[in-house]
Amino acid sequence: MASKMVKVKFNNGCEIPILGIGTWKSKPGEVTEAVKTAIEVGYRHIDCAYVYGNEKEVGAAISAKIADGTVKREDLFITSKLWNTFHRPDLVKGALLKSLENLNLSYLDLYLIHWPQAYKEEGELFPKAENDKIAFSDVDYVDTWKALEPLVGEGLVKSIGISNFNSKQVARLLEHASIVPVTNQIECHPYLNQRRLKDFCEARKITITAYSPLGSPDRPWAKPDDPSLLEDPKLKAIADRLGKTVAQVLIRYQIDRNNIVIPKSVTASRIASNFDVFDFKLSQEDMSLIDSFDCNGRMVPMAASLGHKYHPFENEEF
Repeated sequence: MASKMVKVKFNNGCEIPILGIGTWKSKPGEVTEAVKTAIEVGYRHIDCAYVYGNEKEVGAAISAKIADGTVKREDLFITSKLWNTFHRPDLVKGALLKSLENLNLSYLDLYLIHWPQAYKEEGELFPKAENDKIAFSDVDYVDTWKALEPLVGEGLVKSIGISNFNSKQVARLLEHASIVPVTNQIECHPYLNQRRLKDFCEARKITITAYSPLGSPDRPWAKPDDPSLLEDPKLKAIADRLGKTVAQVLIRYQIDRNNIVIPKSVTASRIASNFDVFDFKLSQEDMSLIDSFDCNGRMVPMAASLGHKYHPFENEEF
């Protein structure tokens, strides 16, 4: 099945499988089996992050599948992310090395600044201020980026990128960067299709990676009356007509936009089903209809960081 995989070429010539498996919210006890299953099914792209708290378990799965001959390291594309408490330039390399140790790898294929806003260093991952809000740091993401750039030359990571950056932050970063980010990983689904940010980034040779492509139905802060993409009758009608699941339509929607996409699941049947999206395409009519569902419906607002001068979604157009 892996031979079906479409790849996207980055601005530095490296290639990434357009479909990967996400590991956000995957419990440590479940994620090892989930990643093993994904590799067996044909996934070759695994999206991780230090803050998810499960890198060691993901690493155990990767090591097991390399050891049993299913894959070689060079067959896999592994991403991780620099957490907000490690933005200070002197902490950046150590944070990357810790992720490599957790994942039992000698290099990453991609390392992202997880969010533009920094948190207070050298303590909890979500450090508390006196008012029970997050304790912020004023480290500038431009300085963080400058500390990331040498790590490419050192061979610790092949590509570097960003996540959750708005258009103004992307533009400002590019004014100072020696290396152009290869991707901006952002929440992206039909209720938040990110058309303007996608066009803005792609004009600057930065790809889009779509996280929460299924609308993150298991997000901890979801309310019972929140709209659900997987239950949307208009999407169900398209899926039924095509003989596909709504999840498969949502994943294909991103692939047909040439967005890299990283759906998360720990259920073996869904992991396989989410990969079975290379035998159909959405028509232009279907794509236009799905595009019309956009309602700025952000599911991951990062409310804990509101008030930070670099919060990407506060008072920003796109």
